[in-house]
Amino acid sequence: MPFDDMRRHGPERGAHERAINLPPAILWIIGLNVAVHLLRELLSPSLDDRLVLEFGLVPAAYTGVPGGDWLSLVAAPITYQFIHGGWIHLGVNMLTLAAFGAPVERFLGVRRFVAFYLSAGLAAGLVHVLSFPDSADPVVGASGAISGVFGAVLVLLWRVGRMPSLLPIAAVWIALNVFFGIFGGTPGAGGQPVAWTAHIGGFVYGLVALRLFAPRSSRNDSQPPQSLD
Repeated sequence: MPFDDMRRHGPERGAHERAINLPPAILWIIGLNVAVHLLRELLSPSLDDRLVLEFGLVPAAYTGVPGGDWLSLVAAPITYQFIHGGWIHLGVNMLTLAAFGAPVERFLGVRRFVAFYLSAGLAAGLVHVLSFPDSADPVVGASGAISGVFGAVLVLLWRVGRMPSLLPIAAVWIALNVFFGIFGGTPGAGGQPVAWTAHIGGFVYGLVALRLFAPRSSRNDSQPPQSLD
């Protein structure tokens, strides 16, 4: 995987490795996302639309007239992260998570990574609600959480000295999201509107919040880690 410095040596190298060498939390997250989408394929169009409205993130449900299903209001900031607009949307997100998530999970550990991932999705959703408070359109997808993971990867690369400065890449990434958000044409979106402010919110969260989830030994270590394994 990208940025993975661990190398196994000796005659047994690769003999007992999994075909898909991803850490467990990422495998479970990918599996859960795929399972949710497969189950939705079994639903009628009307029932699936209702599910998206109930468990997608609808800004107006939080900023409009009080009411509605409290279970949906409480659950949606988490559940929207596991609902996708189609197989292409799901595939692009899961491939991106697989590409950039492994070094972050190996740095944080399983529990801290899951907490970081979900909280990045929460932060992304909050930014979207604040940006479009009157919108009645449900937002779905893991892109906000994955944007947080991408921000964390950049921080790790900077810490090990592979990136002299975070600012140029961060600025370009944010500018691209603003451009595609305003003018459209986001790759993999299929012409659908994209919650670009959520992407930016998750990304900035990943940049600044990774340290809060880091293991205590790493957090207190003045020297950068020597590898991203």
